Amino acid sequence: MAATTHFLASGSGWRADDVVCTSGPGDRAFEERHDGICIAAVTRGTFQYRSTFGTALLTPGGLLLGEDRHCFECGHDHGTGDRCLSFHFTPDFFHAVAVSVPGARRIAFTTPTLPPLPALIPVIAAAEAARDDGDAAELGEIAVRLAGATAAALTGTQWRAAASWRDERRITDAIRLIEQSAHDPIPLTDLAARVAMSPYHFLRTFRAVVGLTPHQFVLRTRLHEAAVSLRRSNDSITSIAFESGFNDLSTFNRRFRRFMGVSPGVYRAYGVSGT
Repeated sequence: MAATTHFLASGSGWRADDVVCTSGPGDRAFEERHDGICIAAVTRGTFQYRSTFGTALLTPGGLLLGEDRHCFECGHDHGTGDRCLSFHFTPDFFHAVAVSVPGARRIAFTTPTLPPLPALIPVIAAAEAARDDGDAAELGEIAVRLAGATAAALTGTQWRAAASWRDERRITDAIRLIEQSAHDPIPLTDLAARVAMSPYHFLRTFRAVVGLTPHQFVLRTRLHEAAVSLRRSNDSITSIAFESGFNDLSTFNRRFRRFMGVSPGVYRAYGVSGT
């Protein structure tokens, strides 16, 4: 198969790859084997997926499911090419997330795919945006979201987090930790551990309480600080971007425009002129 795998990001128990395949009807399918538990979101094209759980046609928005060390084949009988965001999890990592989903236990896949379910659309869209932005930190958060959303879909549960007093206190502690070190990368798993919560429960509860995911809150904190610095100092935009925790100027400019509606330069100019 003419598939190219581009490494995107990894962390303790997970890895994300961008897989682009150019195979077509005339190409032979070869047997492969999953390295870890695989959940792959199809973002473009179609292909046939044959696994130990059956055969299915994968289409954009759907999820390919693969168990650790299980064999599979992918074919393109009806068209050429596809693109997937492929997440690989160690069994321990995936099942630690799964048991945090109400009604779920140790998840074992019994189907080769999940269709483009409404609950999966926001997660896959966020994953594509993070891939295109090269945002490794956000991909780590999305890995947990995707594992949890998959477990919830397989068990038929829909969890709306209701934060207890204890959880609200833990989320408050997490926010204070973020505010103290917003310039430094804080993996979701580390942040959850520091407030004694499982990653998936922490992610869902944080979003319910704050209205943003932890990564979105970190970005908002950094961008707010950058906006204040642009108004109060004469430092270069590049210096402000790096001081605010962004390692790439183009990423900072893109994020700032989304957050404020204008570029950093325009924002500073309006601030200086008082308009």
